[in-house]
Amino acid sequence: MTSEVVPSEDELAVSGPDSFAVQIADQIESFMVAVTEVAKGDDPDSAVPYLLLQISQLLLAGGRLGAYEDIVPEERYEPDTGPDPDMDELRERLAALLAPVDVYSEVFDPYVPHSKPVPSRISDDLADIISNLRHGMAHYREGRISEALWWWQFSYLSNWGPTASASLRALQSLVAHVRLDTPLAELDGLDTDSGAEDGDLERQAGRVMEAEIATPLGLGPER
Repeated sequence: MTSEVVPSEDELAVSGPDSFAVQIADQIESFMVAVTEVAKGDDPDSAVPYLLLQISQLLLAGGRLGAYEDIVPEERYEPDTGPDPDMDELRERLAALLAPVDVYSEVFDPYVPHSKPVPSRISDDLADIISNLRHGMAHYREGRISEALWWWQFSYLSNWGPTASASLRALQSLVAHVRLDTPLAELDGLDTDSGAEDGDLERQAGRVMEAEIATPLGLGPER
């Protein structure tokens, strides 16, 4: 098995729309635009399935980055991209849109023995993912192609890849619960600041019937 060879920054800059860098940047840009549009709340009925699709497509870009050999930026020190954008508005809009299914439980590292599930929020995940992606996009738009690819690869492995994978599992589980007509455990009592111990998640669980979430989230049974 061989790894893809990363072209030089000059080669990436002039290799056209089929180049690796352009394809990755296009996928990332598409994801950021799509999630921002979903957060506006203009089409809440399609929010969950559309986010499921968008995260799946983003993880394809992440998989390609992860499969590459290590990308080394041209400059030794990362150039300043300016202040990080404020993600609070996006986070709050998504939280309101996804209530009451925003909170889910996740095992942080499946290879750590006896890992405890921790509460997470899809809205927090998406805002953090976009913050990571925008940082790399700032380099890309300034023509620092290798720096952008390095950042996207590094942050995919260390942050947004695991976060996107966790959100994808939560959204896929939500769709499966509704489509397979199996009620969800209620998450109203689950707080991301609660520091849940063993058994707490189960004790906090109740029942949420399909009718309470399916229609507003666009997951009702086909007619």
